[in-house]
Amino acid sequence: MTLLVIGGTGIDTVVPVADLPVLGADSARPLGPIQDHVSHTGTCVALALRALGERVSVIDTLGDDDEGRRIVAAFASWGIGLRAAPAPAGTRRAVNLMSPDGRRLSLYDGRDVEGYRLPEEYYRPLPADVRHVHVTIMDWARHLLPSLRESGVTVSTDLHDWDGENPYHLDFARGADVVFVSAVQLASGAAGRILAEGVAAKVVVTDGAKGADLHTASGVAHRDAADPGAPIVDTNGAGDAFAAAFLSAWLAGESDEACLGQAVIAGAYACTAPVGADAFIDRATLTARWN
Repeated sequence: MTLLVIGGTGIDTVVPVADLPVLGADSARPLGPIQDHVSHTGTCVALALRALGERVSVIDTLGDDDEGRRIVAAFASWGIGLRAAPAPAGTRRAVNLMSPDGRRLSLYDGRDVEGYRLPEEYYRPLPADVRHVHVTIMDWARHLLPSLRESGVTVSTDLHDWDGENPYHLDFARGADVVFVSAVQLASGAAGRILAEGVAAKVVVTDGAKGADLHTASGVAHRDAADPGAPIVDTNGAGDAFAAAFLSAWLAGESDEACLGQAVIAGAYACTAPVGADAFIDRATLTARWN
């Protein structure tokens, strides 16, 4: 079985800063070197699934530029299949300001072209071995949801810091079987509305050091955050690692308790290393920590 990730590749420029928010001067000296990484949410989900031994591939858009060529080379080196349509405005970027305690402020690229549609030949028909698709919240990806559901695969998505009201996220919230969302801005009752209004059977609300809640028709299950086992140095990719571990367990038919328990372990582990291909927990380590 192959898992497919749609959207969410790009280049992250990571800037270490003394504190968040960054205030005061017209300029400031970073606490360390400014570095570019092949990253973004789709990349990190794919890398986290790969680390767990899952077969995974990615569909996205990339520019005909140095950043796009760097991403293609990185995916080839990782052994992750990448099918990329031309991105009219170039490869996406983001700037992540990182404080010493691992907190992050992400400044996302605004270069996507309004009204863009991914050409059908990039996603239809899906490869025969694809059984699950994780859809990132790219605007053009929302238009793939009906086709994915018709194909019979299960679908997941991550709404990130959705407030429970912004209409941009509604198609994703209502169109996925498993929905991940951060608690940081989420309005009270939003998880229940996703269950009531969409097709989701599971809504997972992550809350950093407070752990995570799994909402289903049967009620709400909570899991405390796991001990990362080392100092927290970088929270980039933690939510993606959480989602990947949850999905891997869920697709293997494991219980809700196991899905949530393994997910918090994977999310915590990802905080102990700078984001990158080596930042994600492998299957043996996850199994040992879970058992």
